[in-house]
Order: sequence, then structure tokens, then C-alpha cells
Amino acid sequence: MEITTRIGAGHGDFILFAITPPRRSTPAERLPEIARATMERLDHLDLDGLVLYDIDDERSRNPAERPFPFSPTVDPSDYRSEHLGGWRTPTIVYRAVGKYQRDELQTWLSAQDPRRTLTVLVGAASSGLAAPVSLADAQALRTELNPDLLCGGVAIPERHSRRHNEHLRLIAKQEAGCRFFVSQVVYDLNAAKNLVSDYRYECAARGLAPVPMVFTFSVCGSMKTLEFLRWLGVDVPRWIENDLRHSTDPLAASLAQAQATAVELIDFCRRLEVPIGVNVESVSIRRDEIAASVDLAARLAAHLRA
Repeated sequence: MEITTRIGAGHGDFILFAITPPRRSTPAERLPEIARATMERLDHLDLDGLVLYDIDDERSRNPAERPFPFSPTVDPSDYRSEHLGGWRTPTIVYRAVGKYQRDELQTWLSAQDPRRTLTVLVGAASSGLAAPVSLADAQALRTELNPDLLCGGVAIPERHSRRHNEHLRLIAKQEAGCRFFVSQVVYDLNAAKNLVSDYRYECAARGLAPVPMVFTFSVCGSMKTLEFLRWLGVDVPRWIENDLRHSTDPLAASLAQAQATAVELIDFCRRLEVPIGVNVESVSIRRDEIAASVDLAARLAAHLRA
């Protein structure tokens, strides 16, 4: 069953792999080579879909110095159509709606084939930013222009830990048309469990069926990657940091920890009857961390299919 059908029916147990398109400064002649290497790297995995991120400069959200300098990337939709045409599964294309003019977003939404494309609409990095199109406007445009295009939203367990209302934000997005949610990278298992639990019982109180929750996992092979995760807003518990800092092989330790976290969260969601999907990414561009993320995806695919 394709992921479009599965999510459309409210079913979980699917696995995705997320990539960020190359930097816009990459020479055009190298783009096909990079895409080909990506598809070869992922081809053996039993994936249900690919995720393409739309990267925005998030300095307005976090004024601290970015551990890795921001560099604009190739538009994810263009990258897919021009260089990933041979990929076999549907693709979830992120859209950071604040980057686009209204007519640009209208044109893009109207042109998407709902059989091959899903989207996650992401609002501005900071509520203080004046964007040409708000998230609510973008959701309304999707409903008006291409209602069959499956639309997802962002879920942030860390925000739930601070404000205790992320489950209500998810339900508001669900009522606005979101058919699935994708989290940022999960390291704090308890935060993710609390969000799932509160969402599940609030849905029950309102007579709503929970939609698939897609939790994202990644490895961390260095303190620099850990610093970047924290800059992105990921809560990394101190005990995990200690394990990584003092391990003789932090990448292997991180891989084992991410696998254990994902397996426990998968089993927890199944027990609460919340449909779950798994998304794996590599936060780092280091080859060993990318390879470990691919290994993680293979292990989690095997658990989901068991």
C-alpha cells in the first residue's frame, strides 16, 4: 500500500528517509551526480517515501551563532523534478511558506500530483516575522486549490514540554486539514511520549481519530553535531550527552540509543493506537554519520515490518 493511500486511510507503520537538497552554490553539473549517489545509497532500503526539506534561515528563532553557517539550498520541488525523477516512491515536499509570495505558492500547490506528492507546510521560524503568506493562509490555499494533496504539519515535543499545549496545536492543524504530523529529531523520549499521550486522549474526548504521527530520528557522531541539534531546538538529555561525550565510539553509541528510542516510541504508539510513522535523517553531512543514519533506517524498517 503506497504511503498516499496509507496516510489517506489514517494508517501508520511506514518509514521515510529525509534529505536536504544540495546548496544553491553547488555547480549545476554536480547536481545529477549528487542525486544519483543519494538514490544508490537509499535504494536497498525498504522505504515507503522520501522527504525533501525546504531550509529557511532560522536566525529569527534562535539568535545564537549557528554552529554550521546557513547556506540556501536548491528548491526541493525543483530538485525532485529535475534530478530525482527515477525515485520509485511518493515524496513529501516541505514548503516553508514564509519564503514564498502568494502567487508562487498558489502555482506550486495547483501543479502537484496528489498521487506522487505530499507536503508539509511550515510557518515562519518566529511569530514576530511578517511573512507574505501565513501558515493558516497556506493551509486554506491547499484546501481550495488542490484538496486531494495530502498535507502534514510540524509537531514539536520540546514545545509541549515547555507549554503543555502542543497537542491542542496539532488538533487545530488537523481541523484545518492536516492528515499527518512530522516531528523534529527526537532525543527526549519522555517529551515525545507525553505529546502522544495528551494528543491521543484529547482526540478521544473530542471524538476524533488520531492521524499518523511521524517521529524523526538521527544519529550524532560528534559534539559539533550535538551542538547543532541543540541550536535547532532539540532537547538532548544530559545522560545522552554524557554517554556520547565519554564513549570511545560516540557514533555507534548514538546509533544504538536512537534505535532504542525509536523502538520504544513505536511500541508505545501502537499500544495507544496512535498511527506511527518513522522518518530518519542525517543532521550532519559527514559521510560516516550519513552511513549510520542509513543503517538506522534499515534497522527501524525491519522492526516496523516484523
